[in-house]
Amino acid sequence: MKEKMEMVALSSIFFITIMAVNIEATELVHKFGSPSFSGINQSAHYLTIDEQERTRKDALAQKAQDALDEAQREADNTTLAKFLRNLESRIYSTLAKDISESLFDYNNPGTLENPVTGEIWLEGNRIIWSNNGVSITLVVEEWLDGVLISTTTIEIPVGAFGGCFSDCATG
Repeated sequence: MKEKMEMVALSSIFFITIMAVNIEATELVHKFGSPSFSGINQSAHYLTIDEQERTRKDALAQKAQDALDEAQREADNTTLAKFLRNLESRIYSTLAKDISESLFDYNNPGTLENPVTGEIWLEGNRIIWSNNGVSITLVVEEWLDGVLISTTTIEIPVGAFGGCFSDCATG
């Protein structure tokens, strides 16, 4: 048993000697991990926080805009909205057809003494037309709050259409 004790003691001394050679120690120094406390890379830290806040804010704004756009699309696709668009289109088409027929009425052509004229107010704009047998004049006036903003005049020579306002057979 004495031999066993001596062997354990020698082994312990041997391991302690080997371990003592490899052990090194330094002074314990505390360093803050957060750049807000240490100041190292502080500006990069603040920029990262700012970027995260900005992208989050942008994402929320985009989400709100997407919801508004979706609500507008849904409102535009209701049966009533589709009906109103179709009705408005047909009314404008009929109105344009009626104005065109009054300007190009070969049975009752306009003359210099008795021109075919008309006027209509449409969504705050005034449309004036006239056929005096020599030319067709179309005037579109754009009004805003009772003030004339712009005027567009289109004048078309009647003979340019190839129609006969007088007897073509004598011609």
